[in-house]
Amino acid sequence: MTPNQENTIYPCPFSKGYGIPAEQAWSLLNIFFIYRFIVSSLFVILLYSHFDTSLLKAYDARLYNIVCHSYLVFSVLSGYFSAKRQFSYSSQAQIVIFSDIIFITLLMHASGGLNSGIGILLVVSTAAGGLLIGGRCALFFAALASLSVLAEHTYTVLAYAATALFTYAGMLGASYFTIAYLAFILAKRTEQSELLASQRQQTISNLEELNQYIIQHLQSGIIISYADQHIRMYNEAALTIIDRPAEAPSPQYLNDISAQLSDNFLQWTIDNSKNFALIRLPSHDEIHCRFSLLRTQQETFYMIILEDISLYNQQLQQSKLASLGRLTASIAHEIRNPLGAISHASQLLSEAPALQLQAEDHRLTEIIQSHCLRMNKIIEDVLQLSRRQHSKREKIQLNLWVDNYIQGFIYETGRRLDDFEISTVVTNLWIYMDAGHLKQILDNLCSNALKYGDTTQKIIIELSLSDDSPCITLLDNGNPINSETVSHLFEPFFTTSPSGTGLGLYISKELAELNQATLSYALTYNNKSSFKLCLPKADSSKIEI
Repeated sequence: MTPNQENTIYPCPFSKGYGIPAEQAWSLLNIFFIYRFIVSSLFVILLYSHFDTSLLKAYDARLYNIVCHSYLVFSVLSGYFSAKRQFSYSSQAQIVIFSDIIFITLLMHASGGLNSGIGILLVVSTAAGGLLIGGRCALFFAALASLSVLAEHTYTVLAYAATALFTYAGMLGASYFTIAYLAFILAKRTEQSELLASQRQQTISNLEELNQYIIQHLQSGIIISYADQHIRMYNEAALTIIDRPAEAPSPQYLNDISAQLSDNFLQWTIDNSKNFALIRLPSHDEIHCRFSLLRTQQETFYMIILEDISLYNQQLQQSKLASLGRLTASIAHEIRNPLGAISHASQLLSEAPALQLQAEDHRLTEIIQSHCLRMNKIIEDVLQLSRRQHSKREKIQLNLWVDNYIQGFIYETGRRLDDFEISTVVTNLWIYMDAGHLKQILDNLCSNALKYGDTTQKIIIELSLSDDSPCITLLDNGNPINSETVSHLFEPFFTTSPSGTGLGLYISKELAELNQATLSYALTYNNKSSFKLCLPKADSSKIEI
């Protein structure tokens, strides 16, 4: 990961890879301004003080007077421009370091050259070059400071016949390079540390967002609370399980959810040998609660996992049905072989010319054939049920899918388009379901509507929303079903038709529940039969644990 280009300054034109965070760079420049203002002010104060300052003006008092005042004025102006940020950072930083070298070299010359000791101040300037500009520019300013000191000392020796101290000048120049290089290394490490910190912060932020997404999309409800039962956080599934209305205020304490939950939590904190409890809420028969302790370095939290028992029972029922399906498949295969033999023998018996069967005997063979066909249809349905695969759910645009389905159903069954009418109450409905299972459910509902409904009127397929869930309502305009039949409507092998197997609606309901959908029977406002299939919304699917 590279630093943010918008928030990073690259002040050295010779080292494009060295960058400084913008705010940090301007802060360092302002700090260096304060240092320069203090130093330049001290030079001016020493000029007007009562102390013996003859050493400061050993060679050129007039030059010292002009340079120290110019240094102070330039420091104030550069500080003003730095505070206002009227010019680019790179330009200001380079001008400030360059001017510092010039002013301090001139002050050193006016004060007696190397013997004045002012040259040591260039160490701070070269260090500032490493921090403020860095890269190869830091070494450039160190070289410039060394050459300035060497040139000044050469001029002093030649002009004033001063003692030659070229060794000292060389050592001073070497110190400039050393300090500049160390400052550059320090700034580089700081940059790398900030980059690493930024990468880790981004990683932590991404992980936190991912954890929040996973927690919010869990099927189980999660509640985090303190020891005093004050709720720290919860996910959406928790509000769904406790059936908290959207307009209701958020629960602050466990007692706001259920007094029974609060009592069980208190009992668990006293005796944690039993970490689960069953509570009852008005919206659910039973809710299973699990308690666990969460310890962090700073605080201790308590996690409560809420699970709807009906969902658990649904999963258990699916497991039982899978086992039953394998058993019935084996039985169906065993029945199919002798059934085929019976059917074949009956057919041969009815066609045998030597027997000359009477009409009553032919009727008996027809009955055998009819029931063999019916038994074979039951076996086919049972095998279809046992071969049922897990749902492969996908995101489906319901309105478009239903339009395409009706056209396909009409083509497969040879019906007319006028037999159906699609009523769209809500458009742009998105669901999360296995398309194959949805087709199988609607195939059965539409076939039943054509078989038992009022064929003089259109079969209406209505697309709507019910409790924020996309629903398909199929109205066949048939007569209402009596209450006793309704109570057994979705049971296996229950049928009121002599030619039916009683597995169609049962399989449809099982497929619906496998996809977290619901299939139910209801009467319309005009006392006509209808079936309603409510499907899971695409953006509200939960992760099962």
